[in-house]
Amino acid sequence: MFQKVQKLLDNHNKITILTHLNPDADTIGTALGIYALLKNSGKRVEVVNGGSNIPINLDFLPNFSKIKQRINYEDSLIISCDTGSIDRLGFDLTERKILNIDHHKSNTYFGSINIVNSDYSSASHVAYELFKEDYPITKEVATCFYTALVSDSRYFTTSNVSKELFDVASEMVDYGVDIYSVVKNLNQRRSLASIRILSSALNTLELDESGALSIIHSTREKMEEAGAELLDTVGIVNYGISLVTVEISIFLVELKDMVKVSLRSKRVDVSGLATSFGGGGHSTASGFELSNISIEELKIKIKKEIKERGLLNA
Repeated sequence: MFQKVQKLLDNHNKITILTHLNPDADTIGTALGIYALLKNSGKRVEVVNGGSNIPINLDFLPNFSKIKQRINYEDSLIISCDTGSIDRLGFDLTERKILNIDHHKSNTYFGSINIVNSDYSSASHVAYELFKEDYPITKEVATCFYTALVSDSRYFTTSNVSKELFDVASEMVDYGVDIYSVVKNLNQRRSLASIRILSSALNTLELDESGALSIIHSTREKMEEAGAELLDTVGIVNYGISLVTVEISIFLVELKDMVKVSLRSKRVDVSGLATSFGGGGHSTASGFELSNISIEELKIKIKKEIKERGLLNA
């Protein structure tokens, strides 16, 4: 497979690395790691995010300042990082060759070549295994990949954590990754608005009769009162799943023209639930967004879908 990837790289003078909209540490870390890796080998490379909300706490990553909002290269090879479907990239990529690097179970295999492994905890793990034998892994490359790995494995707590994952993390650290810096930037740079919206959202927490389903929400009005943006709500869904009786946690946040939903579970596969609403993700961490619907209406629809799928029957 790498020979096919290398041929694709050799056939293009320019490379555009794309991260998904509403980016997280995995898509940004994977993209910047690949950027450094290819740049060091003499390639003409750009890294792009089509949105405007890039997590500022990731600015410690090498080449973070190189991230652009538009594609400048014409006819470049597209490398998609941590993206389950092409619409999440935010660009018209008709006729473009695409190298799709991902780990989502719900990936739609939209690339010319698809390197997708849903057994891995992060897209950076997929990228690392793909490139490590034929491209030099430097400290800056390893720092980006390790940050993505730690973040998307939720600090080695997801269901697909394995000995192999720890071995890969150890290999990355051996390249000189500053572990303390990574953890500090991921965990100790929250905004005041994020604390305010967390407090407000937790006041809405509701459980079903069995205590197995948790729902938390935040309205647009509460977001404005807190001065919060979407990035400030990251992680709120995990408070629901932390409750001892809860098997599925749902967080709904009302934005300007849509409601964005995050799903978490302990053992139940919620990726199909997300897919049924046009989204996707991992078996225990998925999401979707819908327009022209209220939070209360969407709650009813989600509960109905959970019941029809029998997700909490066990």
